[in-house]
Amino acid sequence: MAVSANRLELLQIADAVAREKSIDRQIVIDAMQDAIAKAARSRYGAETDVHAEINTKSGELRLARHLQVVDLVENGAVEITVDEAKRHNPAAQVGDVIADPLPPFDFGRIAAQSAKQVIVQKVREAERDRQYDEYKDRIGEIVNGAVKRVEYGNVFVDLGRGEAIIRRDEMIPRETFKVGDRARAYVYDVRREPRGPQIFLSRTHPQFMAKLFGQEVPEIYDGIVEVKAVARDPGSRAKIAVISRDSSIDPVGACVGMRGSRVQAVVGELQGEKIDIIPWSPDVATFVVNALQPAEVAKVVLDEEADKIEVVVPDEQLSLAIGRRGQNVRLASQLTGWDIDILTEAEESERRQKEFVQRTELFMNALNVDETVGQLLASEGFRSVEEVAYVEPSELSSIEGFDEDTAAEIQNRAQEHLAAVEAEFDEKRKALGVEDELRDVEGVSTAMMVALGENDVKSVEDLAGCATDDLVGWTERKDGETTRHSGYLDGFDLSRQDAEAIVMAARVKAGWIEAPEPEAEAETEAEESQV
Repeated sequence: MAVSANRLELLQIADAVAREKSIDRQIVIDAMQDAIAKAARSRYGAETDVHAEINTKSGELRLARHLQVVDLVENGAVEITVDEAKRHNPAAQVGDVIADPLPPFDFGRIAAQSAKQVIVQKVREAERDRQYDEYKDRIGEIVNGAVKRVEYGNVFVDLGRGEAIIRRDEMIPRETFKVGDRARAYVYDVRREPRGPQIFLSRTHPQFMAKLFGQEVPEIYDGIVEVKAVARDPGSRAKIAVISRDSSIDPVGACVGMRGSRVQAVVGELQGEKIDIIPWSPDVATFVVNALQPAEVAKVVLDEEADKIEVVVPDEQLSLAIGRRGQNVRLASQLTGWDIDILTEAEESERRQKEFVQRTELFMNALNVDETVGQLLASEGFRSVEEVAYVEPSELSSIEGFDEDTAAEIQNRAQEHLAAVEAEFDEKRKALGVEDELRDVEGVSTAMMVALGENDVKSVEDLAGCATDDLVGWTERKDGETTRHSGYLDGFDLSRQDAEAIVMAARVKAGWIEAPEPEAEAETEAEESQV
């Protein structure tokens, strides 16, 4: 059968649109069928269930209205009786759908315009779906494109098969683009929105620099050298930590390249951003020392509970360690994930001396001893009256100038002081209305009961309802800055494990949970079950 020009034209239009928009040909044909059906309803009535079908080989167009077979017709536009249906199909019965062929017709200008709008809308939706499906899997990649337009500082980039945006806050400071410029950026988000998929690019994202090194350094691309962490102050300075899986390859040297060729290629793309390449280390102290380069570090003190690290540097290295407007220490903190405090050797010495004086005064006041005895106790490493009260007497008597009688007298005074403090705390506890049963929770002291009562935790049930963070606080990191949130029992030198044990003990005491079996009993039961 010969194919008419009109029929060929339908298929040619579908093929052309599919190629131009990079979408499936069948999607275009489906859109054309929906458009023709909509135009036909304007001719036969809006309620009429008109269906259009285009033969994908011949281009032949067939129109039909679908009618529901019923016993009694209430709406002739969509229903047909059983008797009439059997004229089309002798086997028709109630509930079936009959396709009643319709003759071809001239669309008319309005119907044709409506059909065109339907096709355009369907094709646009298909194109958006294709763009979203393609780019949602490319998050984390670097893409190239030509600048299409610049609006209010935002740069729109033509990626060939989609359009992306680099928002003003995702551009390197003082960086400008003109229409037609080539732009390279990092895909950090793809969202499906009513106006189409939005592809968001960034040139300030830390991973943009990491991916650039991956393109310039073959060892990173091959997985021999790994980028472990990146911290950036876009357009100014950055730090990148790398490690090699092959001991024969220097990760820093691989990233620098011959005469700095590799790192300079990245610096050029980032508008002259200075880059410190440092070796990564699993040892936190070593990693922090490396991260603070080029400053020299004399001493590192780690506080894992507070996610904080104290770094002591020579006096002449202080400005270098902190950097201009705190840039060096801020980038080092972002790179390592630790809150870093910088002290000079003089400041640390002054602080140690201050702590020594404070401990000396503590012992003088609590034990009613002279300054010499207080200094001896402080210099021997005693930090609290509790340590003095419950240490082995031999440790005290071994201090130069002390004998057994002196040691016993000091311990008696320490224990009397603690008893007086305990009585004072107990009075405060009663005044706050803290229940006596709270004392039975393992790990809770009278001083802790006062601190809990001041925070409205006055019963075993109140304590059982607390979280570990409520007791010891927590640290929050945001935008490279660390915020410390205090807990009810700050100042009691509790670890998170200690706080968790107290909360669990309170829940057992309150009857919320069962007490765990002793390990010995559990081991015995395990042995019996094996037998």
